[in-house]
Amino acid sequence: MKTVRTRFAPSPTGSLHIGSARSALFSWLLAKHHGGKFILRIEDTDQKRYVENAVEEFIEMLAWLGIHHDEGPDIGGEFGPYYQSQRLELYQKWAKWLVENDKAYYAYDTPEELEQINQERRAKKLPPGYDGRHRDLTDEQRAAYEAEGRTPVIRFKMRREGTTQVHDLVQGDVEFRNNTLQDIVLLKSDGFPTYHLAHVIDDHFMEITHVTRSNEWLPSLPIHINLWNAFGWEIPAYAHLPVLLNPNGKGKLSKRHVGTKNESGEQILVLVKEYKEAGYLPEALVNFLTNIGWNFGDEREIFTVQEAIQRFDLSGVNPANSAYPIEKLDWINGIYIREHTSIERLAELLREPLQKAGLKVDDEVLLKVTPLVQTRITKLNDVVELAGFFFHETFIPPAKEDIIQKKMDAASTIKLLEATLPRLEALETWTTDAMLQDMDALATELALKRGQVFGALRVAVTGQKISTPTFETMEILGKDESLKRIRLAIDILKG
Repeated sequence: MKTVRTRFAPSPTGSLHIGSARSALFSWLLAKHHGGKFILRIEDTDQKRYVENAVEEFIEMLAWLGIHHDEGPDIGGEFGPYYQSQRLELYQKWAKWLVENDKAYYAYDTPEELEQINQERRAKKLPPGYDGRHRDLTDEQRAAYEAEGRTPVIRFKMRREGTTQVHDLVQGDVEFRNNTLQDIVLLKSDGFPTYHLAHVIDDHFMEITHVTRSNEWLPSLPIHINLWNAFGWEIPAYAHLPVLLNPNGKGKLSKRHVGTKNESGEQILVLVKEYKEAGYLPEALVNFLTNIGWNFGDEREIFTVQEAIQRFDLSGVNPANSAYPIEKLDWINGIYIREHTSIERLAELLREPLQKAGLKVDDEVLLKVTPLVQTRITKLNDVVELAGFFFHETFIPPAKEDIIQKKMDAASTIKLLEATLPRLEALETWTTDAMLQDMDALATELALKRGQVFGALRVAVTGQKISTPTFETMEILGKDESLKRIRLAIDILKG
């Protein structure tokens, strides 16, 4: 059997889209399941839309997700080069071969003439496209056009009769009427290929066995199959994956949504780097993406990437487009933070969002704080709001109204906090258990609820209403700092 070889071939026209990452992931899983190779190829023939550093970002984001390629522009390989712009001679050679073998032809239409063709087609209520008028030019006609200085494109001579039937590994058996297809451009007048020509030639010479791509390309499949047949090459297996839809199921999740918000006012995350910046773990994001359109089985939704590799099969991919259940990602991410991340690794991951918030991170304190936040956050960035106060250079005092607990006033809260001071000062061991036991007894003595006592202390020592647990926090802050902050809270209450 052949070695399974799959590929991800993005165009460097911007940042890596989450849908593209899902396509890359499925292609990678397929290759790894069969012990094959996964290739990264850069389709950079559209020079006008080329974005500087896009390739570097692709590689960085795929590596962050754990999707590592076996061949590619950065590491090379025996089937390179892996930039299409460096393979132009190959495309030009085989485009001319098609012309010489009556499988393609030179077309000399000007942009104005092409627009006129479209206008005529619209008038006849036909879809835009080319009518094939240069398909059978004589040598004299071609010479006349060239004498005018026209530089031709090369168009494919599409079969016009019958149907093209294909078995797609996801979509099943599909059939297309050839008379609905166009004589598409294969080689542009500047010598650069279109996607249609380049990907077929590259897939052939890179020995790609399986082509996985978005089902948006399905209408082009018959053209590509006919092109493969025109060359007389063995056709790889095609698998057209379902598109990711907006969370509401209406329309594709596209780059148009970058920087926009949903109906709840939350930022719509479209690019892989946005998920990294938002504090999602890469393994959680991979688990989440694998779940969209593919079923692990056993009703399991949480699994490792190695478990996914063992089970992955394209026959398990649902051909229907899938709504993007972003809320499930938060749930999965929370599980990975709580149950699949060590304290040491989580502390290391939490450092970045804290530093990005302008906080100076003490590693010793961070290691103590991490267990307190591990069960309370769903994204890494949540640590800033929950526990950022540990790393402020100076303490930010709480607002007076925040210190006062439900069914209490300033006077009763002052009385409460003043009562805590001598008891806390008298503690010989500054531990969570000792403080909890003592303050629990105080609540009983003052006929207050535990929540009122613990809540007032929490706001006093953290400066905020929501934070890490009160006494674990005070233990980390230390006795002197905690008592100092309680006294400050009393002063605030007294005005």
